[in-house]
Amino acid sequence: MSRAIQGRGCLPWTRLGPYLRAASLPDAIKKHQKSLAAWFSNQPSEERQFGPSFSLDAVHVDPVIRESSLEQILKPSPELPIRHQLQRSSRRVISLQNLFDADACGRQVKNVVLYGTVGTGKSTLIKKMVVDWCHGLLPRFELVIPFSCEDLSHSRVPISLRRLVTKKYQHLRDVAPLLGASNLKVLFILNGLERLNLDFRLAGTELCCDPSEPIAPSAIVVNLLRKYLLPEASIIVTARPSAVRRIPGKYVGRYAEICGFSDTNLQKLYFQMRLSQPGCGGEGSGEQENLLEMLWRNLERQNQIAAACFLPSYCWLVCTTLHFLYFTRTVPPSQTLTGIYTSFLRLNFSGEVLDSTDPTAVSMMKYVAKTVGKLAHEGVMSRQTCFSEEDLRQCLEVEMKTESELNLLEVFRGDVFPFFLTPCVQPGREHTFVFTIPAMQEYLAALYVVLGEKKTLAQKVGKELSELIGKVSEDAAVVLGIVSKVLPLRFLPVLFNLLKIFPRFFSRLSGKDRDTIARTMAEELFKEEDYYNDDVLDQINSSILGVEGPLRHPDEAPDDEVFELFPIFMGGLLSRRNRALLEQLGCSIKNLAALEIAEAMKKTVIRNSRKGLPPSELMDYLFFLHEFQNERFTAEAVRSLRTVNLSSVKLTPLKCSVLASVLGTACHEVDELNLTSCNLDAGSLRTLFPVLLRCKVLHLQLNSLGPDACEELRALLLHAKCAVSDLRLSNNPVGVQGARHLAEALAGNRSLSRLSLLHAALGDRGAEEIARRLPENQQLQELNLGYNSLTDASALSVVEVAKKHATLDKVHLYFNDISEEGKRALHSLRMERDGVRALVFLTAGTDVSDYWSSILSTVQRNLPFWDRERVRQHLALLLRDLESSRRQTGNPWRKAKFLRVESEVKRMLAKLQHGTP
Repeated sequence: MSRAIQGRGCLPWTRLGPYLRAASLPDAIKKHQKSLAAWFSNQPSEERQFGPSFSLDAVHVDPVIRESSLEQILKPSPELPIRHQLQRSSRRVISLQNLFDADACGRQVKNVVLYGTVGTGKSTLIKKMVVDWCHGLLPRFELVIPFSCEDLSHSRVPISLRRLVTKKYQHLRDVAPLLGASNLKVLFILNGLERLNLDFRLAGTELCCDPSEPIAPSAIVVNLLRKYLLPEASIIVTARPSAVRRIPGKYVGRYAEICGFSDTNLQKLYFQMRLSQPGCGGEGSGEQENLLEMLWRNLERQNQIAAACFLPSYCWLVCTTLHFLYFTRTVPPSQTLTGIYTSFLRLNFSGEVLDSTDPTAVSMMKYVAKTVGKLAHEGVMSRQTCFSEEDLRQCLEVEMKTESELNLLEVFRGDVFPFFLTPCVQPGREHTFVFTIPAMQEYLAALYVVLGEKKTLAQKVGKELSELIGKVSEDAAVVLGIVSKVLPLRFLPVLFNLLKIFPRFFSRLSGKDRDTIARTMAEELFKEEDYYNDDVLDQINSSILGVEGPLRHPDEAPDDEVFELFPIFMGGLLSRRNRALLEQLGCSIKNLAALEIAEAMKKTVIRNSRKGLPPSELMDYLFFLHEFQNERFTAEAVRSLRTVNLSSVKLTPLKCSVLASVLGTACHEVDELNLTSCNLDAGSLRTLFPVLLRCKVLHLQLNSLGPDACEELRALLLHAKCAVSDLRLSNNPVGVQGARHLAEALAGNRSLSRLSLLHAALGDRGAEEIARRLPENQQLQELNLGYNSLTDASALSVVEVAKKHATLDKVHLYFNDISEEGKRALHSLRMERDGVRALVFLTAGTDVSDYWSSILSTVQRNLPFWDRERVRQHLALLLRDLESSRRQTGNPWRKAKFLRVESEVKRMLAKLQHGTP
């Protein structure tokens, strides 16, 4: 029967074959190539951050592929897998283009199985192979037809091979009839064999050689691999290691294993291609080159990062994280760190089930959360990052009871385990395992808690009992409904209601789980022992780029492990976007659960945030609010922050974006914002502009803010809604041009009452710019121009203007180049109008200045940042002035005051001489 069908279907095409090959075939294949190139070049949304110039052609680096054999695949693995794949260097390396070369015995290879664990880059390699063929770089084959085994697994309707081809690729409708009827060199690509259940027994899958005969898609695959259907076609199959044995060895011409980036040079090449893209987002090639240099140095140290980047997927995660840390400019940031990790897992697992042959169909990610998540959580709770084989057994095997569970564990060990855990490379810990990327431990621990997997024995038993009784009560309802119609037994409904009590009671009890999650999150977020660590973003940066300086000696005691990302990931996983991604991975977090957790932790979080957190811890708190992505919750939390102190936190563009985004959720005025020594620049001020507008006291000292930044400050101070009343710009290279911008701002500002330009490199010209526009200001009360190399003329000019100003009553001019004559002239100006105080020296005639303590405390605070020799000279000058004034007074009380101030100055000079701060 099948031969008759085959004859009727093929004869007309046999006659028309030459015509088709001469005319329509090349056009159809060209259209097919164009369509495939467009489809396979299309990158996931997660890749768009790398800029419009990013493409698969531009950044692909082929992983190492080694020839293997069925014996090596089936070889019994150790009880716990993966001794690093770098050790498997004896096998022959083979390129993608040579996979179909004749084998060692000279036999032609038609079927190739390409396998690798999760994250080795199987799918990306296949994409690149298809794109290469579309661009003419794979001339061995005239036609390439890729199939997704996941797609085929969802089809239950019988279909012929020719119909299947035209259904998936419409452009091949004129080519499909030639399959099996011509010498067309065809390559079938079957990606993801583990998604498909194949049965090579004749009793399970009948033989079929007719490409027009409708059969099940799995039967088409089996007959293609048997070479019973289209024996001349070449086939490449990709699979995880556990699925390779599903194909009998006699049907496979070559086994090849994708071994990742086993050479650090491949890793470097990948990073260079990724991070050097023109559209990557950096402001110049200098920053990108510096970033690459630090990353390469860390790889060459044989750090744990090099072992992680053995997997191409982790190279992607490293690049994406660095891009997030260094090139985020938008407000709010377009991504969250939790979102990056969730997207990373979605790209690698995409909702796959662990074993398609298992009836439970448990998702791979759900299984990881229950097993590896438990290990990660126990490590976080005990501050442990290295795990022995016994630790792994306790988490992976302790609840294995059935044959199905043991089979799932075996699949997990071979396919997924190396993705999350790798042997430690630290000397002395070679026989332990660590998480491939340190932050992944905290992410999985957070996922374990948020999914509610952390349960006591009573909770587990209670849940199972509740489900059982719930089912019994449903069955009982049906029975009681029938019996009550026959027998009027009034006690039966009472019994039925009693059966319902336990599930209701348990549902209330389960609500306590959410309170526990909220309490855990709040407690971990505000752990006092972590208060003085670097903020979490700096910690992540150090884990990728390393810490500059001498390496730690192997015998030196390690620092305590820090797990400050754990609560932040918990908050991030509750955001709507991450919950949607987790749903795709088979890990469901309900909207109601997320809402209840947020409500349960709100009071605790807000109460703890009011205690006055250290700067790095406050930055972590703001980052937590950003990751949480709950605008209403964030606005309520931020309103309680009246003083924000982030001094000495290195505010990268990302941190500025986070700060602007989080504080932007509420519109309240901030009493004080301290951004001293935060590495700010003009771009930072531009990002923070909406926040700065609402600050009353603004600390911007020690930030290297030059004229460009002063231009931004001019726009800020001239804004109609500006609330800044106290602006401190000490120890910034403002310069003459910057002074000109600030002078223009003073002329039009209506809020500023205090301006500090101490040690701002103004010089005489800068001071004159300030003095020239100062009369136009109506609110300023205090102006600090100390330590700016002002001479007598410019200092007198400033005080002359101050004398006529309506509100200005204090001008700081100490540590300037003012002579004795200038001092006397300034003193006489002060005497002409009481209320204008020119703070120049520690003396006021034959008395000590009322502001001597303020002047010396200012000097003391700034000693670490000022030129010590110049400070010593100024202090010596002040000391001589004090001694001279003391000799001129006969008042013993005044002499005592002079002696006290002199002792303070001498003490500071002694510290300078000995080099102590």
